[in-house]
Amino acid sequence: MNYSSEWMQQPDNIEEVLFQKRPDIYYIQPDGYPSFSELKSDFYKVDNSAFDAFLTEKNFKNYPDFRSNYITTITSNSATFMMKHHYYNNGRDYSEMLNARKNIISENPVLSIFKNNDYKTHFISEHPYLMANRPEIGFDYTNFKYSEIPYITTGFNVGREVYPDLESAIASKNDGGNFFFIEFFEPSHISTTKEASKGKEAERAQWLEKLKIANAKLEKMINLITEKDPTALIMIMADHGSFVGLDYTRQVYTKTSNPEIIYTTFGAMLSIRWPNSEVPEIDSNLKSCVNVFRVLFSYLGDENKYLQNLQEDGSYLIIKNGAEPAVYEYIDDNGNIVFKKV
Repeated sequence: MNYSSEWMQQPDNIEEVLFQKRPDIYYIQPDGYPSFSELKSDFYKVDNSAFDAFLTEKNFKNYPDFRSNYITTITSNSATFMMKHHYYNNGRDYSEMLNARKNIISENPVLSIFKNNDYKTHFISEHPYLMANRPEIGFDYTNFKYSEIPYITTGFNVGREVYPDLESAIASKNDGGNFFFIEFFEPSHISTTKEASKGKEAERAQWLEKLKIANAKLEKMINLITEKDPTALIMIMADHGSFVGLDYTRQVYTKTSNPEIIYTTFGAMLSIRWPNSEVPEIDSNLKSCVNVFRVLFSYLGDENKYLQNLQEDGSYLIIKNGAEPAVYEYIDDNGNIVFKKV
């Protein structure tokens, strides 16, 4: 009854931006893929050099200390596609955020801007998780139809392989410009609850196997895109961290000052293949998910004025234990660890 959509309003006219560059845009989202610097931490101890070498060979630029602003798929994606902070609607419960799927799938500034520039928009996913409560579809193409999705579902009991659907979508893409949002669910994160957890070491070992699957899927998709669409901009950006190093994910709802716990929660992968390997100087503004599309549209529109209204690169968490239950800022705009009530 008291829900306010005021947070969604843009502070400028960025929705009127006109693209001066028109590459196809591929946004690939591996669920729970940590940042490059986090993978080198004591919590992970993983040798990911073979995949790093693959990205280098394909002319990707990595952003090692990138992070998410929120800790679940829908809360992170809501901020990303709205290009604004929602602060979990200032809630005190870690259940799903109100209207989150609508913000991602139905209507948001990102989709509006692409459509205003005559781009065809595609949503391709392994599971219809973001469609589970049947929001109105704002994308021109989705690889799932509602006739395939049960009314009572978590969104994970129906599945498809992303690669063949992406291959088909590329074959039928628009000549005038295309935006692809491609979602798959590896490497994911450790068990959510204490009851389901096998302990931090076993959870880490299981997660490392899923990292291999994620890397294989990414390599296959990137090879396809670079072959069929060589001038495309490809962005691999995770939605949040993986929580490796903890026994289970919900441990993060207890107040901590341990930087490793905070970074394994928020550290998220970002790697971009800029067209013709021409990296814009404004990429120095790529620090967290909430600002990525604003920076991208500034690049495509050749309009740096939109960078004047970047959101703060803060990272936020709902705390339930160890402090007054509320939403707290854990990492500030400058990357410092803080503990500040929103």
